[in-house]
Amino acid sequence: MREIILDTETTGFKPEEGHRIVEIGCLEVYQNLPTGKSLQLYINPERDMPEGAFKVHGISEEFLADKPVFVDVVDEFLEFIGEDPLVIHNAPFDMKFLNSELKWAGRPNLKNKPIDTVVIARELFPGSPVNLDALCRRFEIDNSSRTYHGALLDCELLAEVYLELRGGRQHGFDLGAKKAASSANSSGQRQDLSRTKTGKKVREARPHVIPEEELAAHSAMLELLSDPIWKK
Repeated sequence: MREIILDTETTGFKPEEGHRIVEIGCLEVYQNLPTGKSLQLYINPERDMPEGAFKVHGISEEFLADKPVFVDVVDEFLEFIGEDPLVIHNAPFDMKFLNSELKWAGRPNLKNKPIDTVVIARELFPGSPVNLDALCRRFEIDNSSRTYHGALLDCELLAEVYLELRGGRQHGFDLGAKKAASSANSSGQRQDLSRTKTGKKVREARPHVIPEEELAAHSAMLELLSDPIWKK
């Protein structure tokens, strides 16, 4: 199954406020493994680069001055992704920007199925951080070169994270589950592997201690409610 790991860098958070895409990174994976094919596009947003955005990705207005505008690279982008699913970390953000750029270019919205790795990670690790850096640490993936956010670099890291979220390199063969089942049968002990689709056991949510000041603030807020249902 062909999928495209995708990431974008932008001038800000909301396209409806005039923010634009400045970089698109795409990485082809087949059966969850990178094939070596990738696409990196730098795009002139035809506007200034806010300081906050520059501090995130390090892409300057001067660097983008001679780069093509989105309408000039849209065909190359669409040809690369085809109709295959798009694996994105926080998919709503990138999909909103991509569809906005397509609209401004006179093109229809993407019909590709988005796969949000944030959603997958939250299901597997409830209560734990699921940003890309945190997931790299969890899976012991080297992200030391990530001094700035970069679309293609983040795609490469996300490809490794996605592989782990899907069960690692044994995905599709159930070797881990078979080995665990064999071990359980030989020892006479039953192992519960039913909580994931991959055969990996989900780590229980870590307990979080609520600070006293938050508890006090919550209690004070409840006192302001009139006729709460729990007092009936």
